[in-house]
Amino acid sequence: MSLKRPFPIRLWPLSVAMRDKGATLGLCAAFIGLLFVPGANAEVRWVVHGKGFGHGVGMSQWGAYGFAQRGKGHRFILRHYYRGTSLGRLAEPRPVRVLLSISRGDVRFGGATAACGRRLDPRRRYAARRASDGVRLLGPDGRALVGCGRKLRAGGDGRIGIAGSAYRGALEVVPTRSHSGSLNAINALPVDQYVKGVIAAESPPSWPPAALRAQAVAARSFALTGSVGGNGFDLYPDTRSQVYAGIAGETARTNRAAEQTRGQVVRYRGQVAQTFFSACSGGHTESVQNVFFGEPVPYLVGVPDPHDDACPLHDWKLRFSGRQISAKLRPYLRGRLKRVVVTERGASPRIVWARLHGSGGVTRIRGDQLAAALGGYDRWMRFTKIVNGKVVGGDRGGGGKPGPAGGVAR
Repeated sequence: MSLKRPFPIRLWPLSVAMRDKGATLGLCAAFIGLLFVPGANAEVRWVVHGKGFGHGVGMSQWGAYGFAQRGKGHRFILRHYYRGTSLGRLAEPRPVRVLLSISRGDVRFGGATAACGRRLDPRRRYAARRASDGVRLLGPDGRALVGCGRKLRAGGDGRIGIAGSAYRGALEVVPTRSHSGSLNAINALPVDQYVKGVIAAESPPSWPPAALRAQAVAARSFALTGSVGGNGFDLYPDTRSQVYAGIAGETARTNRAAEQTRGQVVRYRGQVAQTFFSACSGGHTESVQNVFFGEPVPYLVGVPDPHDDACPLHDWKLRFSGRQISAKLRPYLRGRLKRVVVTERGASPRIVWARLHGSGGVTRIRGDQLAAALGGYDRWMRFTKIVNGKVVGGDRGGGGKPGPAGGVAR
């Protein structure tokens, strides 16, 4: 899953996804802030010291860049981030289906030679329209040509234009379940072709070839394991899965990486591994159960990420007044924020759970909720409280209660 971007507004890369889904560190609960209660006229400020960008699980894209800069190949990179895995090859081509849009009107397309049992002129534009019995095919003049049942499929010579953009593969259109009268416009294509539209959207094309090849294999593996179970589709085109831009997003360098790794996937015990990735880890990745609160996964454990430091958000800070931070945390906070107590950290050590001590009582909050409320780039955070220019509290090096161990010994 992908999750966000670098230069200067977009931090390359992201990942999905929100595209976008620990081992242990630390010895004791970290107290952030003191029981100090400032006077009515005291100036209270908070500084949040953070690391990383994204969820931190699996491959760090900036870390992969750092390894590639030092001469490591894509096999080494993938084995580093997905422990205990190996590279395998698909026995046969595998299709994926990507939701491009939910359309309340007609879905227009061109470049197709056939749809719904009719031969079409690829030089002309046609449309899919919602009908009471499913989907209808409209001709270039807007008149209905044929009913397609519950799904329209339009294909041509391997490329098709959908709503003005070019894609490999075919178009599939089905009625949207959750939006009455709408249609799901879906790009159906082989996974090796799909990956070409992902790599450059997730990693800068100028990066070293090994980093691009690692991204290609991770994107292919994630596409085959990250199904969202949608109505007629497996993946979203954004960070809920991983960013997919179709043919417009392809470049010569990233297409070369896709071709050089054609059919390659990350495997664990004979199965394709779910290869989460995100932009940068801040120096250490996180174990999956500490981020998505599911079961531990042996190959998705927190590991050191020694070459992640080129990432623009390897280190970051947020600053708030006492009033501002209390306002941002209001949905989770009782009264005015007095201190934050981190009760559980993961491997990195990202915050898993914390307690907010407010003037009106104590509440419990997850690390992802805390980061989102404050606008943090990641949940790897430590806090400093300053009153009248003097530091009166903060995390002075305690790691918090470690998160549950996961994975295999290494």
